[in-house]
Amino acid sequence: MRISQRASRIQPFFVMEMAKAAAALALQAEDSDKPMVFLNIGEPDFTAPALVQEAAIKAIHEGRTQYTHALGLDSLRERISAWYGSHYGIDIPARRIAVTAGASAALQLACLALIEAGDEILMPDPCYPCNRQFVQAADGRAVLLPTDALQRFQLSADQVLSHWHTQTRGVLLASPSNPTGTSIAFEELKRIHQIVSNKGGITLVDEIYLGLSYDSTYGQTALAIDDNIISINSFSKYFSMTGWRLGWLVVPDALVPVIERLAQNLFICPSTVAQYAALACFEPQSLAIYEERRAAFKQRRDHFIPQLNAMGLPVPVMPDGAFYAWADCRSACAKLGLTDSWAFAEHVMKHAHVALTPGRDFGLNAPGDFVRMSTASSLSSLDTAADRLRQLLEAA
Repeated sequence: MRISQRASRIQPFFVMEMAKAAAALALQAEDSDKPMVFLNIGEPDFTAPALVQEAAIKAIHEGRTQYTHALGLDSLRERISAWYGSHYGIDIPARRIAVTAGASAALQLACLALIEAGDEILMPDPCYPCNRQFVQAADGRAVLLPTDALQRFQLSADQVLSHWHTQTRGVLLASPSNPTGTSIAFEELKRIHQIVSNKGGITLVDEIYLGLSYDSTYGQTALAIDDNIISINSFSKYFSMTGWRLGWLVVPDALVPVIERLAQNLFICPSTVAQYAALACFEPQSLAIYEERRAAFKQRRDHFIPQLNAMGLPVPVMPDGAFYAWADCRSACAKLGLTDSWAFAEHVMKHAHVALTPGRDFGLNAPGDFVRMSTASSLSSLDTAADRLRQLLEAA
């Protein structure tokens, strides 16, 4: 059977490969005194609040399960629009919002609508691997530009300008970012967008962790810059609806009919039940719960990352959002006689029963030097993981 070149260009998602290995090992350790602690997957340990669950059940009981408009329920688009007004003080008309089958569908739609074969999209290294693959799947090319702690692992306007050439189509950024949890300073983002606009390019910003910002310096939406920003968002992270597969896309008016045509053909519509459930996300009672959870995620960050720093797994930039620790494991590898982050993650998984994600997934810029840990787990789980990591390193 001949496999398409397009499919062949898509790289494995090593996060999931490591997750499979950790799950298999966890089964062997079920009866031991060291059950596996999973810090490898970026998923909140909170589920949808009661009102959201009840709204889904009600929709099913009332038979509201038929197709919706390809761009989503008008009522949900209006709720999202109002949320931008109340949380960020900006006016995003509902007509510019497309509800999608997760942020993944939003990225796919945006890339298919805007990227031609051979177009190059500038992205930071490290970055979330699937974002690169959406560019590749649209026959574009993701161009990774190395970043470091001094620039908060984000692209700078100078980098964008110096790397722009005839094949460059635009930038795909994430703020806050996975794997680093860092955001782009708003003024720097404005400079990047100005450069891109002057070149006739596109600025796509993955904002799926925007609701989980902990620093007002960074917790601003790129949509406040102008109407030409394309923003990808999701109900998965802040709204605790990972498996419901619901997201949204904000686009300029001219792009709405293009996104609609693509969505009609590729997805028909997002999950109807998930959409009716998501309406309840914006009820005051639900929003109060989400803010309590945001505070809990910040508490976990503040509790866990100093422990990593103290044991020789330094996090060079304190995350201002999301729920990740991008930890430098070079010293730990040297202490344990290991070659890189992949070997370190395997060693920790086998000997400490803590599942981590090695840097291989996230780019080409020193991937062997870093591991990503999710701080979305409970404080007790994070403490258990920290204790095991500390003991492993102290025994070396």
